[in-house]
Amino acid sequence: MTDFLLELRSEEIPARMQAGARAELDKLFRAQLAAAGITVGDLSIWSTPRRLALTARDLPDATAAVSEEVKGPRSSAPPQALEGFLRKTGLTQDQLEDRDGVWFAVIDKPGRATAEVLAEAIPAIVRGFAWPKSMRWGKASASSESLRWVRPLSGIVAIFGEELIPCEVGGVASGYATRGHRFHCPGEITIGSAADYAEKLRACHVIVDHAERQDIIRDGAAKAAADAGLTLVADEGLVIENAGLTEWPVPLLGRFDEAFLEVPPEVIQLTARVNQKYFVVNGVDGKLANGFVCTANIDAIDGGAQIVAGNRKVLAARLSDARFFWEQDRKIRLEEHAKKLDRITFHEKLGTVAAKVHRVTELALWLVQADVVRPLENSPQGKIELYNNVRDAASLSKADLVTEMVGEFPELQGLMGGYYARAEGLPDAVADAIRDHYKPVGQGDDVPTAPVTVAVALADKLDSLLGFFAWNLSPTGSKDPFALRRAGIAFNSLCEANNLRLNLSDAALVGGWRFIYNRVYADEHFQAAFIEYYFTPEQLEDDRFGEWFDKSEEGLWTYAKTDTARLTAKLLSFLADRLKVQQREAGVRHDLIDAVFALGGEDDLVRLLARVKALQAFMATEDGANLLAGYKRAANILKQAGGSSTPANAGAQGDLEPTSADAGPGLRLSPEYMTAHDAALLDALDTAEPAAAAAVAEERFTDAMAALASLRAPIDAFFEGVMVNDPDEAVRAYRLGLLARFTGAVHGVADFSKIEG
Repeated sequence: MTDFLLELRSEEIPARMQAGARAELDKLFRAQLAAAGITVGDLSIWSTPRRLALTARDLPDATAAVSEEVKGPRSSAPPQALEGFLRKTGLTQDQLEDRDGVWFAVIDKPGRATAEVLAEAIPAIVRGFAWPKSMRWGKASASSESLRWVRPLSGIVAIFGEELIPCEVGGVASGYATRGHRFHCPGEITIGSAADYAEKLRACHVIVDHAERQDIIRDGAAKAAADAGLTLVADEGLVIENAGLTEWPVPLLGRFDEAFLEVPPEVIQLTARVNQKYFVVNGVDGKLANGFVCTANIDAIDGGAQIVAGNRKVLAARLSDARFFWEQDRKIRLEEHAKKLDRITFHEKLGTVAAKVHRVTELALWLVQADVVRPLENSPQGKIELYNNVRDAASLSKADLVTEMVGEFPELQGLMGGYYARAEGLPDAVADAIRDHYKPVGQGDDVPTAPVTVAVALADKLDSLLGFFAWNLSPTGSKDPFALRRAGIAFNSLCEANNLRLNLSDAALVGGWRFIYNRVYADEHFQAAFIEYYFTPEQLEDDRFGEWFDKSEEGLWTYAKTDTARLTAKLLSFLADRLKVQQREAGVRHDLIDAVFALGGEDDLVRLLARVKALQAFMATEDGANLLAGYKRAANILKQAGGSSTPANAGAQGDLEPTSADAGPGLRLSPEYMTAHDAALLDALDTAEPAAAAAVAEERFTDAMAALASLRAPIDAFFEGVMVNDPDEAVRAYRLGLLARFTGAVHGVADFSKIEG
């Protein structure tokens, strides 16, 4: 068993591409060797800015010899069939075996030297490498067939044991030589084998293991800050990026002018991180300090003093720009900034950002008026204050999009609006709402709970969902260009975290009718749908149709309200799917969500989730599991009998005249045919049905489940003690009616047919 080393050296590989490149090298190497019959064990794959390296341990010296059998035509087949089989296998007829009238070819394939396999695999790996972006270079780049690589490929080291694997790709031949650090050791280094590769490079100031470089940066930056009495602001993404930019990382602490601290700390951190790849530090008070940690790629003889001085100058220039933006933006009030939003298109179908702000404001105010969002102080004065703050926050929520700071750093949208609002002296609740109205921006993000913020954030998400769904621009497959899935998850999170009792049908009418109304004039397809809905065929043929269409405002409003119901149904289904994704992590079963959602008429997600959680707790009990089994048995019997287990048909089995002993709607049975099991189930249904229905109506879902639990023993005894499909038609119809009534009672709480188990 022998070790193999492969190094692909090039000009600087972007840090953001290195993790993907390591995974790609792993995949391609395994695939190439697997195709040759070699199983690869553990691989060590490393990356630096100038090289990708792979070490494979304990590879066999040769592939195993194999014998392959190929079945051919029957020995009685026409000669043409046999000739074709011989051409395919490369054998002659006397080399075939006749087994029970069928020709078989036995092909012995000798083993191949692993070195030979590797010599063929390396060019295939290099040429098959998938980079996010790649380039051609040199004279060969005139041909589209020339090698593509992320940056010009400059060297290949391929050593199997101590033997060089000869290969050539794009004019670059393999060899034993590589290069060390660009400044500390720019000359060639001869590698003897995989065993001495990492240590020889380390001696030449190259740490080839990216994970080790990350540890050095992480620990060294924290130590540099701690030695100065500061605390490093952890940033794992920056650790990985700096490790991808350096081969010999040396963290260094620097200082910048304290005057820059008047700029918001997020701006300083973003300036240092995005533009310069620096870490920032906090002081003993936990606030941002005038320090930074840069990562040098050289062990300087002066301890890095000149490096720090140079980086300080560059950072000072960046922070000067940020301070200029901060000062200039505050000279204009947010209200004036907001007037420029009509120059920005939100979406070609949905108008400008100014139009969106107007819609969001209307919807947010409706949420307050409808008591969906309530003030912390539930009084008339508290509601007036909430209304005014929501109006101000919503109308200014997007104003920072036209500021210089957000133009430079789009990531700061919302955040800068909050700072500018506070600088103007607006209430903290308004400033906080402007800052946080984009939240939550993903799974696990903080969910706002302040009433003003909740109203604006919910209205913002709902407006986007209604607008894009109204124009049939909902997500399809893996495509979600408008981040509607994220908006749906945020909408659900806001409702759940704040226990918002939102009737989605009403919200869709308030926030969605305008989209439906406007699209009739903007899109021929929607216009045709409205015309078909509102006008008769005779009117379409009349010369006055154009005049009637122009005066059809009332009909258009009616159509908008009708179409809003379809919009609500689409949006509800979408939100239910998002809810399943969210609740899966919380341990809530998706089939239980389906069971409640399938009942229809439920557009209050908080109420739906409360019912689902009560149902899950019930299904975890013995009563729940047995009741489900009883329900499925009853549903199967009804299905076989040609009836239905749905609530609409509960108790409607058979065409019987009333006699006695009422079993349900339209069914009676003479007392002589009534068994104790029939009577027990009937009594239990008479008690449980109204109790469960009342509990559901009052949203006492745990009590509703308890009412269902009371049916468990009677239904079990019923199945044990009676024959449902009795020979007597009247008895059979009566008992089928009992089962239909039982399934109907269960359906009043959840559609048990959707529950797995």
